Formats: sequence, C-alpha cells, structure tokens
Amino acid sequence: MSENPENIEWQQTATSDAARAKALGQRGCVIWLTGLSGAGKSTIGLRLEAQLVTEGHAAFLLDGDNLRHGLCADLGFSNVDRDENIRRVSEVAGLFADAGIITVCTFISPMLEQRARARDIVGSERFIEVFVDASLEVCEGRDPKGLYARVRQGEIEEFTGITADYEPPVQPDLHLRTDTEDASASTDRIIDVLCQAGILSA
Repeated sequence: MSENPENIEWQQTATSDAARAKALGQRGCVIWLTGLSGAGKSTIGLRLEAQLVTEGHAAFLLDGDNLRHGLCADLGFSNVDRDENIRRVSEVAGLFADAGIITVCTFISPMLEQRARARDIVGSERFIEVFVDASLEVCEGRDPKGLYARVRQGEIEEFTGITADYEPPVQPDLHLRTDTEDASASTDRIIDVLCQAGILSA
C-alpha cells in the first residue's frame, strides 16, 4: 500500500549548502543545454564535464539518451511522455545540485513551458539555461545519429525542427552559435559564466 502523501515530509539533511560549498570549493547548479538535434549539445556537454572534472570540480553529465536507458525507459515520445521525461530529469538534476554538483543537462526540451518548469523545480538562482543554436540546415548536415535522414524517409514522426515545433529561449543565460563557434570556445564561455555567477572561483 502506498504512503499517504500527507504523511510524507521533506527530510532536511544535517549539512548546509554553505558547508557543502566550502567542502567542494563550488556551488551546486544545473547547466541546461537546449537546442535542436545536431546543434552540439552533447559535444559541448561532454567537453564541459571533462574540463570541470580535470580542473578538480565535481561535475556530472545527464544526457537524454542515457536516461532513456533507465530512469525514463518506460516513456515514449508523445507530448505527455516528453513532458514527464523533462520533469523527471529536472527533479534528478535538482537533487544533484543539492549535493553541490555542477550538473550538465543536454536535452532538446523543445517547449518554453518545459524549460520554465525545469527552472522552477531546480530553483532559478542555480539554473543556467544555455541555448545551443545552429540553423536547421547545419544540424541536418551534421546528422550525427542519422535521425534527420530517417525523418526524411518517413521512418520517424514528430521530430523536433521538422515535423514538431522548437520554441527557442527568449532570454537564455547564454546563447552559443555553434555554426560559427567551435566546441572549445563554447565550453570556455560556459566556464566564464560559472565564474561570473560565483559557482566557481574566478
């Protein structure tokens, strides 16, 4: 029998955010990379995670494909399932941030409402939205997973950017143009934002 939600209370830990930040030398946050498939989210996310860890920071990448192998394996790609996928990821990312970890999330998350909800769950003060932007033509030309080709052949329906909408961020915390900027430069710009926000020591 499931527990009555009225009897469930949030268990506060004995460790404060300030104590975690002092121990880790950083503040926990969520870096949310959004953009079309092929825009470069995973490439930048992988580089960012590796660079942070190499420099001695606690960082972890939450990748959309990886989570669909486990936590979100029961979800499909309907609008309802996509919303639930982002909700679950946001809750997990928030817990990682609670632990003081710099959490890098790479998700298309096409709708403004989805990303606004993610920000609300994580907390606006520790949520950094990064718009990884490249034209549809550039993304389709890269087609790292062969998905665009499958869409054009009619094998995939409801594909973001072609048969399903993508609502670009209105005021992202950082706007990266990956059709004119390489992944290394984009990663450096995210690091700069982390330093300016006091997440990392400058």
